[in-house]
This record gives sequence, C-alpha cells and structure tokens, in this order.
Amino acid sequence: MVTRDAVSTVGPDGEPQRTTRRFPRITRDTARPEGGGRAASGDAPAPARQWPMLTVAGTVGLGLLLTAFDVFRYGTLLIGVGLLMGGVLRWALPGVGMLAVRSRFTDLVTYGVLGVTIVLLAMMVQPNPKLEIPFLEDILHFTIR
Repeated sequence: MVTRDAVSTVGPDGEPQRTTRRFPRITRDTARPEGGGRAASGDAPAPARQWPMLTVAGTVGLGLLLTAFDVFRYGTLLIGVGLLMGGVLRWALPGVGMLAVRSRFTDLVTYGVLGVTIVLLAMMVQPNPKLEIPFLEDILHFTIR
C-alpha cells in the first residue's frame, strides 16, 4: 500500500520529494542490462574484464576474414557459431560485460535466432550444399514464375 507522502528521492534542497507513477520528462540515466557487470574483477586489465565480448568478436572477425578470402562456407559457419557461442556465454555466465545488450532473454533469443539462421544458410550454400530443405526450393520456384 502506497501512501500519498511516500518518498522516492531526496530533492536538491535535502527535503524528500513525493513519489509519482509518471515517467520523468528527462531521462538522466539508463539501467545497466542484467548481467552487464564486469566478467572479471575491477583490478584486472580492461581486456580481461571483457573477455566474453572479445571472444565472440574475435570469432566473428575470423569468420569475416575467411569469407573475404573465398572460404565462404566455413567463414559464414564460423560467424554463426560465434553468435551461438555468444548466446551460450550470455546464458551461462552471471556477468558478461559488453556482451549484455538488453535483458538476458532478449539477448538469448537474438543471438540464438541469428546464429542458427546463419549456420543453416551456410550449410545450404551452393555448390554441393551440406543441407537441403525441400520446401525452400518450392518457394523459390513459386516466386520466380
């Protein structure tokens, strides 16, 4: 039960201010995403504190490099695996640093959907696809008619 004189903050003059349910007109700060704390202690150097993000970014970067050197299938496969690895790290670790962008659920869904989609598309690359999905060929023939 909330009373009319409930206090949420202290004003600039040191007096308590009333609580309101309205959003402020000016946002002064943003909330850190859940799990957005450091992955290592504060006395560790900056790269060690952000190792989950650096691992995912390094894997995706290596995949992009392979893609640039005409190893397209393996490069895109590595990009998808890097995103899936980001989802696993986000799920398993309590603090992942800059790898946390939104809520844990949103990050898991985003990393998972993008990673699975890229892996499936990498497996379907021509010539000699490693994965064939029959209904996609039917959709392609239907749209080209």
